[in-house]
Amino acid sequence: MEKNIIRIVKLIIGLFVYAVGVVMTINANLGLSPWDVFHQGLSGVINITLGQASIAVAFLITVLDIVLGQPIGWATIVNMLSIGTFMDILMINNLIPTANGLFTGLLMILLGLIVQGYGCWLYVNVGLGVGPRDGLMVILTKRTGKTVRFNKSVIELGAVIIGYLLGGSIGIGTVVMAFLGGPIFQLVFKTVNFNVEEVNHRFIQEDIRFLKEKLKSKEAN
Repeated sequence: MEKNIIRIVKLIIGLFVYAVGVVMTINANLGLSPWDVFHQGLSGVINITLGQASIAVAFLITVLDIVLGQPIGWATIVNMLSIGTFMDILMINNLIPTANGLFTGLLMILLGLIVQGYGCWLYVNVGLGVGPRDGLMVILTKRTGKTVRFNKSVIELGAVIIGYLLGGSIGIGTVVMAFLGGPIFQLVFKTVNFNVEEVNHRFIQEDIRFLKEKLKSKEAN
């Protein structure tokens, strides 16, 4: 029980840290990340907050993950609900400063990506599944036989195009994040000696199977 509590606390902290990094890149005012271009465009069209748009998109992608056969974990559900909520709390209360120049904006983007990297390490390391968007990338890689980089690029390019058509903001920051996001995450993971492929995730399907076996065992007795 104590181990599970520690994992949950670490998960929540990691997702909050990740949200802080996301808001830092938004407040850099140099263009949004590929997914946030989509979130902003959607939020403007249906008149909801950026965080609520993030939750809505994450929900739809989670459903798509399940349909395509990608196992999801409890962290996937918590990720779907909490990052957007944390983003709204941070942005509505102006808890993250806003950049007002090119240099400070680029600095905020770089720091924001580093913060996201550490947040990702914290929540993925608990072994309760990955985020909806990462899950989509994984299952498409399995289904198409294409590389992770190819599928990630196609997904994010699609998000940028749709988001821009809906009114989302793009700029130099969008390009910087698209090219530097992966390398910075990799560098962050090296600083904590973290290998994503070594994490053994526990998925919701396993818990359901475990409960069914327990029920069968009780009925048999």
